[in-house]
Amino acid sequence: MSEMLKIENIRKVFNPGTINEKVALDGVDLTLEEGEFVTVIGGNGAGKSTTLNAVAGVWPVDSGKIYIGGEDVTKLSEHRRAQYLGRVFQDPMTGTATTMSIEENMAIAARRGKSRGLRWGITKAEREKYREMLSTLHLGLEDRLTSKSRSVIRWTASGNHASDGFHPETEASASR
Repeated sequence: MSEMLKIENIRKVFNPGTINEKVALDGVDLTLEEGEFVTVIGGNGAGKSTTLNAVAGVWPVDSGKIYIGGEDVTKLSEHRRAQYLGRVFQDPMTGTATTMSIEENMAIAARRGKSRGLRWGITKAEREKYREMLSTLHLGLEDRLTSKSRSVIRWTASGNHASDGFHPETEASASR
């Protein structure tokens, strides 16, 4: 197995040298092998989000190293690191183009880092692939590929899922 993510002795201090100085990360180490899964748990201010944001390059670390897939990304900007990773945010309105459909959002993610040309937006093969991927979630989203993300987020946040006996075709008000 190869290292998927390696964090070596990272340190991040906010507002250094001021009365508001906050040591957010101090000597954090983590190694994840390809295929491993980790859950980060901690109270408010423990450094969970700061660690994830450091890996994503939202802000630079003060010291230490971050490797993704064996590549040192410590000095890379956030947009340069995007080729190495994807993020899912707690707030479903963050990181999603809410005025675009589910399939359009999935196409953007699938095409990240690839060259683009002038062609039809989403092919039949892509649409079927997205339908299959979404069907594994058992939320009925595979039947809502052309729904705008904003309405789907509202729909799923309400707790009404196809597996709960909710059927969007009979309850049109849920998609408004």
